[in-house]
Amino acid sequence: MSKQRKAVALISGGLDSMLAAKTVMEQGIHVEGINFFTGFCVEGHTHAIRNKDKASPKRNNALWVAEQLGIKLHIVDVIEDYKKVLINPKHGYGAHLNPCLDCKIFMVNKAKQWLVENDFDFIITGEVIGQRPMSQRKNTMPIVAKQSGADDLLLRPLCAKNLPETLPEREGWIDREKLHDITGRSRKPQIAMAGQFGFDDYSQPAGGCCFLVDKFYSAKLVDLWQAQGSKDYGLDDVMLLKVGRHIRPATHFKLIVAREEGEGRFLQGYKKDYISLMSVSHNGPLVLLDGEASAEDLYLAARITARFGQGREAQQVEVAVVDKDGMERIVAVSPLPQAELPKAWYI
Repeated sequence: MSKQRKAVALISGGLDSMLAAKTVMEQGIHVEGINFFTGFCVEGHTHAIRNKDKASPKRNNALWVAEQLGIKLHIVDVIEDYKKVLINPKHGYGAHLNPCLDCKIFMVNKAKQWLVENDFDFIITGEVIGQRPMSQRKNTMPIVAKQSGADDLLLRPLCAKNLPETLPEREGWIDREKLHDITGRSRKPQIAMAGQFGFDDYSQPAGGCCFLVDKFYSAKLVDLWQAQGSKDYGLDDVMLLKVGRHIRPATHFKLIVAREEGEGRFLQGYKKDYISLMSVSHNGPLVLLDGEASAEDLYLAARITARFGQGREAQQVEVAVVDKDGMERIVAVSPLPQAELPKAWYI
């Protein structure tokens, strides 16, 4: 009997990786999924936090895809290793802070390491030529394969017929004729294929699944780097940049203002790490202060806090200022008028 061949599929949680894995599974290959956690994935975090997203499914799409396929999923924390990619990408950034080509090389390389350690035979990705302007072009596909170390162990089932044969095809583990030749940004071929496989509740792509492609998020990350004087970050930084209004009245401190009740509940978990402010005479949001603040800075922060509450038109608002150790004091302030809150302060 011939040896049972095994493939590891990069599972992002989107439709393409789902279809790529399914295409290979249909040929009798044992497939397991791998998902790399960088902290920057869009799905799950803000949807789980914000009340406005109540209707959105609260699920990890990579786990959901693995469940639909009936395969095991390995979730690998690469937060620390990924810093090198984000901070100093060899191939540069896209429109914002997205190091897409370096990111793909990094993840395929990690999959190659996993493959060797676990005695698997080849790697599957859901890449499609022409779908992403930075990492999924015909001239960048060979770069990913070579610089990741995967070489011809990397199979892209959705566009394989437009690329040179890989080892799994040459060795007869995979029938090339049962692979696909999809190109471009149209989703019609994938949607049709999903229908054939009976998939009808998949994640809809919207510019990628990474916060780093978002110009507002990228601006907040750049601001963080500038404020701390180094290109570094922790998981808490990554998470807090996803939540609230970020307002920087001065270079040495900024405010994170909850925009609604769900965000307020989330920020409560950080009160021991930051000075916090909240109006007590009127309803208003929880505000975290990140940085070192003088008495004058705290007074301004309290006025801004009052501005975002229901007492914004009042003559005076009482604001509780709570230190990290839990010590609380009440200050009475006049809410900062909108005219005195410049747009330049918003990050």
